Amino acid sequence: MAPAQRCPLCRQTFFCGRGHVYSRKHQRQLKVALERLLPQVEAARKAVRAAQVERYVPEHERWCWCLCCGCEVRKHLSHGNLTVLHGGLLEHLASPEHKKATNRFWWENKAEFQMKEKFLISPQDFARFKKSMVKSLDSYEEKEDEVIKEMAAQIREVEQSRQEMVRSVLEPQTVPDPEEGSSAPGSWNGTSSQVASTSQQPSYLDLPPAPELDWMETGQPLTFIGHQDTPGIGNIHSGATPPWMVQDEDCSSGNQQIGPSYEEFLKEKEKQKLKKLPPDRVGANFDHSSSTSAGWLPSFGRVWNNGRRWQSRHQFKTEAAARNKQQSHKGKTLMAS
Repeated sequence: MAPAQRCPLCRQTFFCGRGHVYSRKHQRQLKVALERLLPQVEAARKAVRAAQVERYVPEHERWCWCLCCGCEVRKHLSHGNLTVLHGGLLEHLASPEHKKATNRFWWENKAEFQMKEKFLISPQDFARFKKSMVKSLDSYEEKEDEVIKEMAAQIREVEQSRQEMVRSVLEPQTVPDPEEGSSAPGSWNGTSSQVASTSQQPSYLDLPPAPELDWMETGQPLTFIGHQDTPGIGNIHSGATPPWMVQDEDCSSGNQQIGPSYEEFLKEKEKQKLKKLPPDRVGANFDHSSSTSAGWLPSFGRVWNNGRRWQSRHQFKTEAAARNKQQSHKGKTLMAS
């Protein structure tokens, strides 16, 4: 009888020697395992002529299982903040250790000889991949430089617009005083032309242009007679106190407390706590504010509920008599002094 051997593909122990690798089950498991690895190898083979370089992300830390070598291989090749897609798998497939392991795996499992070349990368293909990787790195750096230049241009544009806006706000603007102006029609025409010209200038707030003052160009002399304010009644534009800041007579007359006091709040809080307790509990209707006389007797044998009730009664009376004796003795000493 042949010694026991274990097949890692079938995951079972067999006793038929080398005849197991020719069995239908082993060949089916071998085909499924190779087809599982083949798509990853084909995707890596496509990257030989056109390597792809991307910015590093945590998703690039992927590993794949090499069936021939029996170990995990890094799928992508990362360095710093750059990642070459399928670079790690191509480097492993082109290594001489992988070629030796592939030959041994094909010999031990009797796989199809035509499929072995699909899982190997020749040194010429790997050299071609290195050249394409260098070109891809150069083009990626050029794109990054262009992106950085565009971002710098946008930053300069925003900074320039901000400086122009600040400059336009800080520049002193001369506004003619209507009281100093003449009542002649010519002066009003000049003023209206200045207003119209200033209204046509662009503003950083994108306000609509001021309407044309046609009523000033009628030719009739107009005179400014000043602001007409009602005496005794002010508003916020004339410097008066706003109505919402004027104190009411009720509030200014006395310090009236609003809401419940702190003692009432504590009492209400204690009531809310008692409402959460069961209403039929022992002592629920007991009045804690009532005074207890000396004739009150407990309904249990002292604190630890030991002994009989008459013993507790006698002990309570003895303690009350001693207490009264001490109080009377203190009163006599005070009167004597």
